Amino acid sequence: MADLATRTLPLGGFHGGSATVRLTPALPASRLSLRAKPDAVAALSAALGLSLPTRPKASTTSGTRHALWLGPDEWLVIDETDTDLLGLAASAGVLHSATDISHRNTAVLVDGPGASATINAGCPQDLSLNTFPIGACSRTVFGKAEIVLYRTGETAFRVECWRSFAPYVSGLLAAGAQDAGH
Repeated sequence: MADLATRTLPLGGFHGGSATVRLTPALPASRLSLRAKPDAVAALSAALGLSLPTRPKASTTSGTRHALWLGPDEWLVIDETDTDLLGLAASAGVLHSATDISHRNTAVLVDGPGASATINAGCPQDLSLNTFPIGACSRTVFGKAEIVLYRTGETAFRVECWRSFAPYVSGLLAAGAQDAGH
């Protein structure tokens, strides 16, 4: 029998934070990069079990599944369980483009009163609740890395990044958390 490679978690062993913010690696999740024209949105929404948002910075949630609007015809769908999102999208029976990116991405959960300051250590976006309310999401930069930022609570965010950028992003978040703690 041949030996098989074991995929390690990109942020295994990472712990960070300060007195005002917790940094936690997100558990592995199913992720789908989805593109579709407006006439396919209803069928894809039904197949995925949640309404795909159609407004900038918007997201929707149903149970453990989240759909984040990234552009007029683009979404990031995240399910915090091991769900076959690609198969669900295919069952919609409408023209779309879907790619399983479950192993390409990873995420860091940033939570606490210093969360916005921690993220602003590398992200120029205004994270005030008026401008970036709960449920808001965007593709943006964090230092030199592209991320998808999703506000999950008043002081809670999910920072999605490519696994190859995870050490850089988590290190910059850890430095930002230390600064936010002072």
